[in-house]
Amino acid sequence: MSNLHTQDYEQLRVSDLHAFYGESHILHGIDLLVRRGELVTLLGRNGSGRSTTLRAIMNMVGRRTGSIVVNGNETLGLAAHLIPRLGVGFCPEERGIFASLNVEENLLLPPMVRSGGMSLDDIYEMFPNLYERRFSQGTRLSGGEQQMLAMARILRTGANLLLLDEITEGLAPVIVQKLAEVLIKLKNKGLTIVLVEQNFRFAAPLADRHYLMDHGQIVEEIGASELSSKQELLHRCLGV
Repeated sequence: MSNLHTQDYEQLRVSDLHAFYGESHILHGIDLLVRRGELVTLLGRNGSGRSTTLRAIMNMVGRRTGSIVVNGNETLGLAAHLIPRLGVGFCPEERGIFASLNVEENLLLPPMVRSGGMSLDDIYEMFPNLYERRFSQGTRLSGGEQQMLAMARILRTGANLLLLDEITEGLAPVIVQKLAEVLIKLKNKGLTIVLVEQNFRFAAPLADRHYLMDHGQIVEEIGASELSSKQELLHRCLGV
């Protein structure tokens, strides 16, 4: 396989990634690979380094060493505001909705950083709740609607690699089910998704592969077909 073809197939490759906040050494040599069109989860208990891994990919930690290749581009030396131009969309746990703007204004705020961003019509088709609430202020939205808006906003930018941090936390089961349907649609469109998720039952049926994290390291890679044989390990690391 030619190197060019390999790069095209690999959307994200992280090698020997270490990350620091001040003196605190949080990530200890992360290695992971995400291929185009895959949905991959980072599983682990709170404090295992999953969210820090996403933030390190976005250059939102104090210091990083190692290698992070996105769509064939080494990004370790790249400023944080340039990383979305490579097609990376980050949906942080705190969502970052502008409370004083309505839904549609929130959606129109981020610039399209590359071609291929979803139109408002496409977004409203995928998230009918947002269409119904398009003139409602950010503060008036439920937690689930805010989460949908945060995801929709990065789809507008043209991102084709989505880094999603704890998107189901605190949401009602009916909304969690809706988000699962959205992720399946995005995957069917060919988008690549890295999902940090505490809710294993939500993540398990969606993902092609799971990376199990503990103490800032990846301790196991588990394929979708291996889940039943790895129950003991999952229970030990996740309590599921």
